Amino acid sequence: MPFSRTIITAELGADRRTHCATGVQRTLLEAKRKASGAASQAQGHSFAGRSGPNVQTSGHRAQRAGRPSAQAFERPSAQASRRRARALSGAARLRRGPKATGSVEVIKRYTGQTVYDALQERLRFVFSEFDNVFVSFSGGKDSGLLLELVLDFQKRHCPEKRIGVFHQDFEAQYSATTAYVERTFDRLEREPAVEPYWVCLPMATRTALSSYEMFWYPWDDERQEAWVRPLPKRPYVISLENNPMTTYRYKMHQEDLARQFGRWYRKAHGGGKTVCLLGIRADESLHRYSGIVNKRHGYQGACWITEQFKNVWSASPLYDWSVSDVWHANALFGFDYNRLYDLYYLAGVSPDQMRVASPFGDSAKDSLNLYRVIDPDIWAKLVGRVQGANFGAIYGRTKAMGYRNLELPKGHTWKSFTFFLLETLPERLRENYVRKFKTSIQFWYETGGGLDEAVIQELLDRGYRIRRNGVSNYTLNKRSRVVFVGELPDSTDDVKSTKDIPSWKRMCYCILKNDHICRFMGFGLTREQQRHVNALKREYAEVVERKAVG
Repeated sequence: MPFSRTIITAELGADRRTHCATGVQRTLLEAKRKASGAASQAQGHSFAGRSGPNVQTSGHRAQRAGRPSAQAFERPSAQASRRRARALSGAARLRRGPKATGSVEVIKRYTGQTVYDALQERLRFVFSEFDNVFVSFSGGKDSGLLLELVLDFQKRHCPEKRIGVFHQDFEAQYSATTAYVERTFDRLEREPAVEPYWVCLPMATRTALSSYEMFWYPWDDERQEAWVRPLPKRPYVISLENNPMTTYRYKMHQEDLARQFGRWYRKAHGGGKTVCLLGIRADESLHRYSGIVNKRHGYQGACWITEQFKNVWSASPLYDWSVSDVWHANALFGFDYNRLYDLYYLAGVSPDQMRVASPFGDSAKDSLNLYRVIDPDIWAKLVGRVQGANFGAIYGRTKAMGYRNLELPKGHTWKSFTFFLLETLPERLRENYVRKFKTSIQFWYETGGGLDEAVIQELLDRGYRIRRNGVSNYTLNKRSRVVFVGELPDSTDDVKSTKDIPSWKRMCYCILKNDHICRFMGFGLTREQQRHVNALKREYAEVVERKAVG
C-alpha cells in the first residue's frame, strides 16, 4: 500500500539540521483476510536522523549568575554550517527515494538561530495566542527545564499572565524524583502567578512486566494498603476525595487523564483557547518524533502545536533541543534538577537511557534492576505493588531472555509452544496477541516485508520457500519485498537476521517477554492507544461538542 506521505519542514535552533522531515505515519497494511474477511492495520514510522550541537553535557548544577548569551548555545562550527547552508540555496536538503507515490522525502534545513532564541520566539507566540497556559511537569529533566524557562519568560514579559502547573503523580517512583517534585512545588507556592495542580487519581498505566496484568493503577483506592508512598498532603493535591475534574473517569488511561485535564482546565478558567506546554523532544524516540511533527491539525502551520479538543491544544516548544542542550542550559542557568540523574550517571547509565517515568513501562523496564541499588526502601514496596517487578529486575537485561538463548521445552515445536502459552493467558491478553499475530502472518503471506539482498540470498540458500513481490514502500532504500510461501517457519535461527524474519519462535518470544504491543515484531507503540482514543471520541463526540460550545 502506498505511503501516506506528509512533508513537514520545521525551523530548528542552534544552526543545526532539522528533524521535521518525513513526518510519515505510514500504513503498513490494509488487506482483507480471505478466510474471515476481517481487516487489520498496523502503524510504522520513518525516521530522519539528526545531529545536535557540540556542547558540553553537564549533569551538575552550575552556580552561574545572570542569563547567558545566545552564543552559549551555538556550536563552534556554526559559521561553517551557515556557509554550507547558503551554498545549498539556504537549505540543506537530503532526499531519499524517487518523487513518485510511496517515496520518502527528507528535508533538513539550517537556520541561524540558537535553540534558546527559537524557544523564546515560540513562547512569545504561545503567550500572545492562547488565553490559558499550563505546563505539564513530570519531574524529569525536559519538563523541569521547560517549567523553569516558562516561568522566567512569564516574569520578564507577561507578569500579569497566570500559569498553571500540572503534575501527574504515578505513585511508584524514585525517592529522588519525589524530593525534586516537592522542592519544585515548594518554590511554586511562593509564585503568585502560578496555579499548582498535583494530580493523584487512580489511572490505568501500562506495565510490561506481567503476563496477567496489562495495566496497574497508581493511587488505586481499592489497594490503599499497598501504596508505595502515602498521598501527598498539600492543599492543591487532587485525589478522589476532593476531585474537581468533571472530565475525569474512574481509572481512565493515564494519557486520557492528561488530555482531559486540559479540557477541564479550559472550562475552569472561563473558556478561551487553552494550551498545555510539554517537555517533549523529537530526538528522544521515534514515537515522540512522530507525536510532535506528524500531525494534520497543527496550529497556524506550527508542527509543534497539536489540537487535542476544540480550543484545547498541546505544544512542544523544546522539540528541537538535544539532550546536550538540556544539560547545557541547566548548567548555564543554575536551575534545580532531579538528582536521580546524578545517580544514573554514577551507575553508568547513558544519557539517552535515563528514565524518570513509570518504572514498569517498556522504556524504563531495562533499568528496573537499578531500583534495588539506588532506592532499596522503595524497591521493597515495588515488588509487592506490581506483578513481575522482581523478575523484570533480575532478567530484563540478561541473556536469559535473549532471543537466540531461548530454549524450547521438550516435546514442543515453537508453534505448539506458542499455542500452549496463548491458552494459559487471560482472555483479554490472548485476544491481543492473536490479533497481532494474525496481522503479521497475513502481512508476510500477502504483502511481504522489505529485506536486504544478502538476507534474501541467505534465505534461498537455506531452503526457505519465499518469492519476491515487488519493491517495499516501507523502507528508505527500496528493498525487495519478500512473501513467504507455504508454512510459516518454526524458527529461523540458522539465518543471521533471524529477528527480522517471521517465525513462530518470534511470536512466542513476544509472549515470554510480556511484549503486549509486539514491538519485537515491528508493531508501533501507539496503535492500541490511538484506537482507544478514537473510540472514545466517537462515543462521546456529541457530549464533547456540547460542553465545548457551552
